[in-house]
Amino acid sequence: MASLTHSSRALLRAAPRTVGSVRALSTTTQKNASGESGLNAPSFESPFKASASKANTSKIPDFSKYRSKNAKSSNLLFQYFMVGSMGAITAAGAKSTVQDFLVNMSASADVLAMAKVEVDLAAIPEGKNVLIKWRGKPVFIRHRTADEIKEAEDIKIESLRDPQRDADRVKKPEWLVMVGVCTHLGCVPIGEAGDFGGWFCPCHGSHYDISGRIRKGPAPLNLEIPEYDFADETNLVIG
Repeated sequence: MASLTHSSRALLRAAPRTVGSVRALSTTTQKNASGESGLNAPSFESPFKASASKANTSKIPDFSKYRSKNAKSSNLLFQYFMVGSMGAITAAGAKSTVQDFLVNMSASADVLAMAKVEVDLAAIPEGKNVLIKWRGKPVFIRHRTADEIKEAEDIKIESLRDPQRDADRVKKPEWLVMVGVCTHLGCVPIGEAGDFGGWFCPCHGSHYDISGRIRKGPAPLNLEIPEYDFADETNLVIG
């Protein structure tokens, strides 16, 4: 029992010295760690690292100090090359598209063939009508007599629904050329019929005179005059 007490007292006397040594060793270890950390710390600072005072994450990093002196010229040359190449490709594509569009819009051969019709007037006797087809529409050609010409010219245009002189509807008094479609609903009138000796539409009862002007019935306008010309004394070209 006496020996145990003596050992306890010896340990108590050595405890302060042990604690001091441990503290000194801990402090030395911390200093060494700090020194090694400072020596091994890298000197490179990332351009993506934001400062504590300015934490702007939307700012584009500045790489100007890492750029080569010749980088600017080579970069511009590449940009010019890309812009020129894209421009050439776009122009070629646009040219092809426009050409295809214009080709599709142009009239076909059969349409061009129907655009004009030539008629031999020598085959039409005086006082008779001839009906031909032009652009899918009927066309009346009337070889008028002298009496019919006088009758058409003597009408007072003030009394007409669609006032028009006979001289404004013909290029030669003896030849009357009209589109044979009623201006009411598009029926084909009958020649040498009606109350005025011209044309009569059986669909709704429109009457046209010997100049193709509306005189009676629901039709609002005179019969249409197409584009035509006389190639010579005996040939008529419509269109």
